[in-house]
Formats: sequence, structure tokens, C-alpha cells
Amino acid sequence: MTTSERREPSTVAGEREMLDGWLEYHRDTLAWKCAGLDDKQLRQAAAVPSGLTLLGLVRHMAEVERSWFRRVLADEDAGPIYYSDADEDGDFHVGDGDTWTDAYAVWQAEIARARELAAARSLDDLSAGPRRDSSTGERFSLRWIYTHMIEEYARHNGHADLIREAIDGVTGD
Repeated sequence: MTTSERREPSTVAGEREMLDGWLEYHRDTLAWKCAGLDDKQLRQAAAVPSGLTLLGLVRHMAEVERSWFRRVLADEDAGPIYYSDADEDGDFHVGDGDTWTDAYAVWQAEIARARELAAARSLDDLSAGPRRDSSTGERFSLRWIYTHMIEEYARHNGHADLIREAIDGVTGD
């Protein structure tokens, strides 16, 4: 793995550029952690009893991008990609037929839509919709969504570090 594909966030940028930079950095980090592995390796869990895989993390982050930017920020009627009422963790449950090519394409499409929706708004703009499990109708600023997304990626990139190391011994920041 090389770090040349990741763009280091600016250390002196304004708030919007800083948030964009860190979110892109973490998106790139997850892709970097998956680089060079085949589908079988990407479906490999790191440690029993966990079934967490790199492919599952990518699918999960596609759902997270979709949820926060499309459903919450823009109040789009964007149904689930991988999960269902019968399997609420379906994004993490990968099968033999699930591929990097498919998951990566879906994830990148969700990222592209998220960028588009965020670009049209101020950090102070409130979401058009509530979170799907919210009974209060609570709204979120775009600033909060960015911060949450950075936290979500950072947490899962930590998982990705451990999974990648278990697969082939590769480590990195």
C-alpha cells in the first residue's frame, strides 16, 4: 500500500475546506486499506467471533453516506442498499457473490451524491429530514454531519487497520 493516493488535509484551511479535507482523507484511507486485495481477502474476517470484513466496511460506509447526506440532509426517499428489516446489518453480511467492483461502485456513487448535496449548502444549513430512527424529528447542521462522518470513518478505519493486518500483515497509518 502507498499513501500517495491520499491527500493530506490542509493544516491552515478555513473550516469548510478543513472538514472537506478530513472527510476526503478518511474516505481515501478506507480505499487504501482495501487496495491490492482480491475479493476473497476482502471478505475475510479478522478475528472470531467478529464477522467484520473490509468489504463489509465499504458496504456499511456506502449506507452511512446515503443515510446522512441523501436521507437526512436532503430528505431524499433513498431506500437501503444492503440492509433490510429482516437483516438490519445486511451491509456487514457479505456473501461469496459480493465483489469489490460492485461495492466500490456503489460506495463511490454515494460519495459523489454526498459531495453534490453538501456543495450546495452552508455548514449552518439544517437537514431537511430527521435521522431514520428519530422519534423527535431532530435536525442536524451540515457541520454536524461532516463531523459525524469524519468520526464514523475514523472509527471504521481503525477496524480496517486491524483487519488488513490480519489478512496479510500490512500496516500503516
